[in-house]
Amino acid sequence: MRTAWRVADVRAAERALLATVPAGTLMRRAAGGLAGHCARLLAERGGVYGSRVLLLVGSGDNGGDTLYAGALLAGRGAAVSALLLAPDRVHTGGLAALRAAGGRLVERLPERADLVLDGIVGIGGSGGLREPAAELVAALPELTGRSGDRATVVAVDVPSGVEVDTGGVPRPGNLPGTVTADLTVTFGCLKPALVVGPAAPRAGRVELVDIGLGPWLRGTPAVRVPEWSDVCDWWPRLGPEEEKYSRGVVGLATGSATYPGAAVLSTGGAVAGPTGMIRYAGGARAEVLRRYPSVVAAERVKDAGRVQAWVCGSGLGTDERAATELRCVLAAPVPVVLDADALTLLVDGSMAERLRGRDAPIVVTPHDREYARLCGESPTDRVGAALKLASWMNAVVLLKGDRTVIATPDGRVFANPTGTPALATGGTGDVLAGLLGSLLAAGLPAERAAAAAAYLHGLAGQEAARHGPVTAADVAAALRPVIARLPR
Repeated sequence: MRTAWRVADVRAAERALLATVPAGTLMRRAAGGLAGHCARLLAERGGVYGSRVLLLVGSGDNGGDTLYAGALLAGRGAAVSALLLAPDRVHTGGLAALRAAGGRLVERLPERADLVLDGIVGIGGSGGLREPAAELVAALPELTGRSGDRATVVAVDVPSGVEVDTGGVPRPGNLPGTVTADLTVTFGCLKPALVVGPAAPRAGRVELVDIGLGPWLRGTPAVRVPEWSDVCDWWPRLGPEEEKYSRGVVGLATGSATYPGAAVLSTGGAVAGPTGMIRYAGGARAEVLRRYPSVVAAERVKDAGRVQAWVCGSGLGTDERAATELRCVLAAPVPVVLDADALTLLVDGSMAERLRGRDAPIVVTPHDREYARLCGESPTDRVGAALKLASWMNAVVLLKGDRTVIATPDGRVFANPTGTPALATGGTGDVLAGLLGSLLAAGLPAERAAAAAAYLHGLAGQEAARHGPVTAADVAAALRPVIARLPR
């Protein structure tokens, strides 16, 4: 599992490491890694020799990393020019190295560039870019290289202007407040802005350069990022003694006569999961049984029988019947997933109080608008917002979005790396809820179940999108082959 660290933790680790190595070591390591990634990009676009490289250079170490990397590229035959945004505070050693390697200074953007290195602001910046930097960044899409394509933008450590600890994207004026990169080369460790919030897509592909920082990072990471190997480790293994009840039974209180599709889609998500039996309770029994005849169906939660976890809310409605079903689910001493209409019902304070009194795990799955209804404000800082709701509800929060955030009541945060805009269509959340319930019923801890479900759901969305426009049914169908790749 990868980890992302706050600026204060990175700074402390850098100070500790710097005390053990000769001066300039970290900058040389960072610049060497940065130059290597840039050289590989240029090699794919015609070669380093003769390529045109533009450095946008701010003050401090970030600008120094950029200048030293530019010097290395110039030594390989690239035509490197540097535009200094703070000439009186430029890194003098880096500037001398660039000049010695044949690099030159320019006072305005050139007409052409194959590669642009964004070294304007590093992890110490905040508040977004202001003029003249914002004006320069706004003009970058107009730069073209020798092949006629748009210049490739490489961010140094983080895209300039992003809020590093939150992943926010300020916009101080009418001009862009941040750089949008094709590639970000980051040093020592990931930072939250590279994995969460609206800043993460602006980072493009992220490559990590090891500068020896890992052993010096102390405390708790800001964000954990699951990988395929983690999901493989968490996935329940089947033994020869297993039978349908020992694998777990998940209950679905989803759908209604008005929204039968939600019941079918949540069942599709649950069927793809590891449990051995599904019990359905609700007004869409006929539709569910027509599609999934192995499901055991009842009209109400109280008649459904024993389960190891409940999923409640997708397409349930918000009338008194739905509220009664939610109360029955919350009264059961098993883990529950609360989605969609169940979250709307939780806006009633008396219903929300039932959460804090439960001993069994709870996972809530709001998107941003549902979060705003629950909390009275939009989740601008998605990590902080998810943690706040997790603490208030004593629940694991799966805050859905492009980079879905999972937060626990004890302060841990996971960010899902597999999200895709293809999932922004009606019903995909129902599929996710069903899969999540199946994982809970199979015995996974709530935070692992939420992280694994989001990861696999994202992969299914990517898979479905390869074949054209995506529907929720496509995502449910794509879950099966994705999960089939997991070890059994």
